[in-house]
Amino acid sequence: MSSPAQSPSVLFVCVHNAGRSQMAAAFLTHLAGDRVEVRSAGSAPADTVNPAVVQAMDEVGIDISAETPKVLTTEAVRASDVVITMGCGDTCPVFPGKRYLDWQLDDPAGQGVDAVRPIRDEIRARIEALISELAPA
Repeated sequence: MSSPAQSPSVLFVCVHNAGRSQMAAAFLTHLAGDRVEVRSAGSAPADTVNPAVVQAMDEVGIDISAETPKVLTTEAVRASDVVITMGCGDTCPVFPGKRYLDWQLDDPAGQGVDAVRPIRDEIRARIEALISELAPA
């Protein structure tokens, strides 16, 4: 039997790495398991993950309370096959041969959990579509 191909790697980037990118990374990890390598980072990371985002994810059974925002590095981009930006604009380095997507999503910063839920649900739908494309079961 041949060995499986290397798992595709995805990097989610938003400015603070405290909301959208954390939710996307958590959903991809939760739904795809080890079929996809997942990273997230921010161009100007916050000190902590947005508490409303933590609560909204907890409501769907995903605990991200231990996650911490990480700084975007050139190495993280270089090591990823797909880079999905969520409002970081030109701060993301671009390398040939990578696939770049920009997801226009509302920023949950400063929002309560009621405002975060629809963002969470939109991210989940996009992640499910991404998994079916990158790592079908």
